[in-house]
Amino acid sequence: MPSAGGRDERVIVVGAGVVGLTCAVRLLEAGLRVDVVARDLPRETTSAVAAALWYPYRALPQDRVMSWARTSYAVFDALADTDPESGVRMVPGTEVLAVAQPDPWWRSAVPTLELTRDVPPGWGAGWSFTTPVADMGVYLGWLASRVEALGGTITRLNLAALPAVGLVVNCAGLGARLLGTDRTVVPVRGQVVVVEQVGLERWWLDSSGPTYVVPREHDIVLGGTDVEGDWSRTPSPATAAEIVARATALVPELRRARVLRHKVGLRPVRPAVRLERVGDVVHCYGHGGAGVTLSWGVADEVVALIGR
Repeated sequence: MPSAGGRDERVIVVGAGVVGLTCAVRLLEAGLRVDVVARDLPRETTSAVAAALWYPYRALPQDRVMSWARTSYAVFDALADTDPESGVRMVPGTEVLAVAQPDPWWRSAVPTLELTRDVPPGWGAGWSFTTPVADMGVYLGWLASRVEALGGTITRLNLAALPAVGLVVNCAGLGARLLGTDRTVVPVRGQVVVVEQVGLERWWLDSSGPTYVVPREHDIVLGGTDVEGDWSRTPSPATAAEIVARATALVPELRRARVLRHKVGLRPVRPAVRLERVGDVVHCYGHGGAGVTLSWGVADEVVALIGR
């Protein structure tokens, strides 16, 4: 392998979602030449649909997920402080619970978390904490700009298999079923409704739904669904009405919010996140509903596996 001092070594990152772009940024910062290739450009990916509330969801194993999530939280916290153009903000909110419970398994990844009884009618308690929220319409553009500013490229390319030459980082998400010949990766359909911003400054989450209300600067993302094995990317009007009803029960102020658009994304779920090196390929996929949440942590590990 060429020495770390030069930029003659090329890495191909397959996948232009949040994980692929973040890996590309870290690899470029480590001094490698990086080309991102993907069937879908950043704003066409599942990542573009995400409410992008930092929260370890549908991703295992817990110990590795905890480490990656903690790293990502710190990076997002710093971005929110130093780079408003990133589209990342630190937003307070509450996860509602039917009854009071012990702290969640990921508790040590956040600086503070408090048990609260200040929850809407119908719930018995909640966990309140501040967490990163990324406006993906802005954040994916910011990541892509970072890749290009560091000398990387992003190219639309519909691959039938992983490239067979050079170092490859497989961040294909659901596409890893084909490109990684991994049938354990399955789609978990997530539908959201985006409504106008009505002055909401806190996020709300009921993971049993899942129901979530995530405010961004100019709109609010309402979700969601969790349908395993469903490949449809077409929004369902009936599902949208149910999402709005559940979200409004949680946050009554949403009754006056005008619907702006509907979106569907297919989360790439597998029994455990695959992050390992096999020969000249580093596989990094299967992040479920936590691609944003784990992105900076897994990117650091990808760099370590490549040897930078």
